Amino acid sequence: MSNTLLIKGATVISLDPKNHIFEGDVLVEDSRIAALGESLSAQAAEVIEARGQVLLPGFVQTHVHLCQTLFRGAADDLALIDWLQKRVWPMEASHSPESIYASARLGIAEMIRGGTTCALTMETVSHTDEVFRAVEESGFRATVGKCMMDRGDQVPEGLREQTEASVADSLTLLERWHGAGDGRIRYCFAPRFALSCSRELLEQVAGLARDRGVLVHTHASENKDEIQIVERETGRRNIEYLNEVGLAASNVVLAHCVHLNEVEMEILRRSGTHVAHCPSSNLKLGSGIARVAEMLERGISVSLGADGAACNNRLDMLSEMRTAALIQKALHGPETLPALRVLRMATVDGARAMGLEKEIGSIEVGKRADLILFDLDELRTTPCPDPVSTIVYAAEASNIRTVIIDGQVVLRDGKLVVLDEKTILADANRHSKLLQSRANSIPV
Repeated sequence: MSNTLLIKGATVISLDPKNHIFEGDVLVEDSRIAALGESLSAQAAEVIEARGQVLLPGFVQTHVHLCQTLFRGAADDLALIDWLQKRVWPMEASHSPESIYASARLGIAEMIRGGTTCALTMETVSHTDEVFRAVEESGFRATVGKCMMDRGDQVPEGLREQTEASVADSLTLLERWHGAGDGRIRYCFAPRFALSCSRELLEQVAGLARDRGVLVHTHASENKDEIQIVERETGRRNIEYLNEVGLAASNVVLAHCVHLNEVEMEILRRSGTHVAHCPSSNLKLGSGIARVAEMLERGISVSLGADGAACNNRLDMLSEMRTAALIQKALHGPETLPALRVLRMATVDGARAMGLEKEIGSIEVGKRADLILFDLDELRTTPCPDPVSTIVYAAEASNIRTVIIDGQVVLRDGKLVVLDEKTILADANRHSKLLQSRANSIPV
């Protein structure tokens, strides 16, 4: 009974294949959901009285940059290429082990507060061990990749890699971290995008990822300028080129995919490649609006991510759900992307993109206990005739009272349990100033 937890009397939105919603209890034993029912009689070491609250599976973000959390507010109002070359790359090149650790902890704390229990994250070229350390200590669930960059214009010296060294460093991290934390922590290959990676590197990554059974996480077709440069250099549009080098596959997650033609849509559908839609980032960088409704109609896998704090400023899945739904409705009508569909994108569809659909993403017996409790008895969420609709369109992070990851409570009564918020804030502010000072000395 020492590792048991009983959640009593919640409105349970299971997001199982039949989208069951019921009033009742959830029993957690060790890290997994052991039983569901209207009134369980089980004994447990800890009981959470959740009557009047709504229980959901934790949110799964499929595109984040934890290394960029310290860049929040420092790269605003720029288009993608300028944003990278003038602000983000100099700051990434200026990271120290201490600053990237502080950045990761800040991002993880924010995501936990907002109900995200799992993320797919791309870091910078160096110090990725520090991100893994932050994930391990926090109890968070993440698949983390070291950014790979062996070519590109105006790349600071601190981000320039040789192909073989980039691959070797990635394999070292994979051996060290993949499967750590009882499977809570995993590694992925993370080539930045076609413009910063040689064909040789991309082809090696495709083969290694297949051989090792891990994900590939990269960017594609985010910006029209990017697409034009890729086409000029390779003779192919972005998705066609990635398909040619072996990076259109069911173990690949492509962030953005804003500008696609019919051929590229079909490549994604046929190959089972996953798209991570980042609506707030795409709007803020002026990149455009992805054809999400059409992708879903075609059977393309689409999930959600906030991207980084440098281009979104928030790491909040509730914002992404609401924004994703509203912009598709403006284009295609109010019945497009209804609340339940977008909630599944934020949970079980994200789990599927990460190859974790048998472990997380819904509330079912045998799955890992990654759970969040909402208190909707507040001004902004009252009345609440439909909890799914209320969560997608009205709720905010402050409505979240409890977050559980792998059976462990990491947010209780709105307060972080594992992480010390005051220390995180102090370290983030201190290292942000030091990092910015170092970045200012890099010519752009």
